[in-house]
Amino acid sequence: MVRLLFWIAVIAAAIWLWRKFKSAPVAKPDKSLDSPLKMVRCAHCGLHVPDTQAIRTGSLWYCSQKHLEQGPRER
Repeated sequence: MVRLLFWIAVIAAAIWLWRKFKSAPVAKPDKSLDSPLKMVRCAHCGLHVPDTQAIRTGSLWYCSQKHLEQGPRER
């Protein structure tokens, strides 16, 4: 009975080690995803866009050239 338990333990340990070393290394997440984008609001339509894609005039942001030409919407 002790031999059977011993062999079961050896086989279980071998399977555990095989699975541990067989698995592919975990890919590290992209560094660009660590810092979130700054979102700004279009002064004309209110759409939120990343500041890297928005057009800035003074303290106002616009989502497109067309909205920049139309100017801020009155509320």
